[in-house]
Amino acid sequence: MLRANDPVQAIDAIFPSVRPRFAVGAPHFREKCLLAALFVLTLAALFAPALHASAWPIPHYVDTRFWLGGPNAGDVLSNLTFVAMGVWGLMLLRARNDAPVGTGCFFVGLILTCIGSSIYHLDPDAPQRLVADRLGMAVAFAGFLGIAASERVSRRAGLAMVVLMMFAGPLAAWVARENLTPWAVVQFGGMALAVGLALTRPRPGAFGVPLGGVIVFYVLAKLFELGDATIFEATRHLVSGHTLKHLAAALAAWPVIRAMRSTAPALSRH
Repeated sequence: MLRANDPVQAIDAIFPSVRPRFAVGAPHFREKCLLAALFVLTLAALFAPALHASAWPIPHYVDTRFWLGGPNAGDVLSNLTFVAMGVWGLMLLRARNDAPVGTGCFFVGLILTCIGSSIYHLDPDAPQRLVADRLGMAVAFAGFLGIAASERVSRRAGLAMVVLMMFAGPLAAWVARENLTPWAVVQFGGMALAVGLALTRPRPGAFGVPLGGVIVFYVLAKLFELGDATIFEATRHLVSGHTLKHLAAALAAWPVIRAMRSTAPALSRH
């Protein structure tokens, strides 16, 4: 029986659904470590030597073939896999109320990545189109880091990560028109942070997303990107490395989708 001088327990017993989803309190050890890592990355983005975009060559992709009247068809049409995985994930998410923080942002970011990357690859010689390409990636990356923090640190850490990266990522993508340093910190520093989180034991009550699987597909995509021309020649002009990069990057959503399919949905509170 509840005591009269314990109003918190009384409220929880009568109105369980109004209990705060994200507890407010002092940060625990993992949250402090995450804050420290983010502080270091912020310093790097702000004070590391500038990488002037004009000093870097405009990338030229080897597969420029037309198909159905469109240029660079392989690199453009392969972006449709981002839409397929994003829509699939959002459909599964409708039936879940226990998915990690950032999951919706991750799947929406995949759809935006398709749009931005398609705009860019229709005319990759126009460097200003890179902004559209990077903006979608920034949203998806914010969602993934939110998932990682939610799985390994706390749900409120996941929420804070999504909010932070939704600001820092697009800002870095915009600044990258002149200075590539903030974007490099977001992309590679953020992935290093994700690796560190993947090597950390899941927190009690974690959803069970295999972060390592997402990272493996990301690394595979980067390798395909570096081997664009080599793969194009090795496959006798069947497919380029950059086209395979899009397919591998889209498949990075599969570990998240698989976790959502293999775990039973939590019952909604009433």
